Amino acid sequence: MTHSMSRVGKCIDNASMESFWGTLKCEKYYLHNYKTFEELSKAINNYIYFYNHNRYQERLNGLSPMEYRTKTT
Repeated sequence: MTHSMSRVGKCIDNASMESFWGTLKCEKYYLHNYKTFEELSKAINNYIYFYNHNRYQERLNGLSPMEYRTKTT
């Protein structure tokens, strides 16, 4: 995996990740109180798996991201 930074002056480069982090915070972080960093870290990891494998998205024709990638490649 290679770390990528958006191009200077091109805010649209980062829009997808900003949208994801906003969704994660709204659906997971703000709804729970985490007592430890480990508890929060585990919840984030579980949410990322859920988001990629089980969360159906209208813009992907009602498929999860993994289902969509599998069917379009």
